[in-house]
Amino acid sequence: MEDSNQSRKKRSLTKREKQFCCHYCNTGNVREAATMAGYRDNPQQLGEMLLLRDDISRQVDKLFERRKSNLAIKAVNGYQRLAFGSVADVIKLLYMDNPTAEQLENMDLYCVSEIKKPKEGAMEIKLCDRHKALEKLLEADSLENNNSMPFYEALQNSVHAINNSHINKECVE
Repeated sequence: MEDSNQSRKKRSLTKREKQFCCHYCNTGNVREAATMAGYRDNPQQLGEMLLLRDDISRQVDKLFERRKSNLAIKAVNGYQRLAFGSVADVIKLLYMDNPTAEQLENMDLYCVSEIKKPKEGAMEIKLCDRHKALEKLLEADSLENNNSMPFYEALQNSVHAINNSHINKECVE
């Protein structure tokens, strides 16, 4: 039994085991991940047994971390598009009478949050809030650089330092 555990630790994951890890990260469901990876006989139990293995657990953790960082990157990219993206296609759409599906598919309407077309034939287009997107970008940046102190904290610490030096000078005199 020990030899099989040691050999399991040393060998790399099989293709099916890697698929299980990927599917588990995507679904969070042991049975579904095992079934999608091709384990047909008692997928629930087999999937739970797989998750107990150190090599499988490490792979799942690695994939979760990668997915988390990818999600953060996608969110920042999305906020950048909202904050700095062009509205040229939105303006074109506003002045089109009857846009075709092909024309619409070729437009960058990422910054649009809502489109209404009342019965009178006019079109209302609501854009995402650029100010909020900028705030989110600043939040993301401050989280990324959490070692740096916010300006007001630095200012407050400076005031305390000046007051303390002033008090120390009075004590010496």
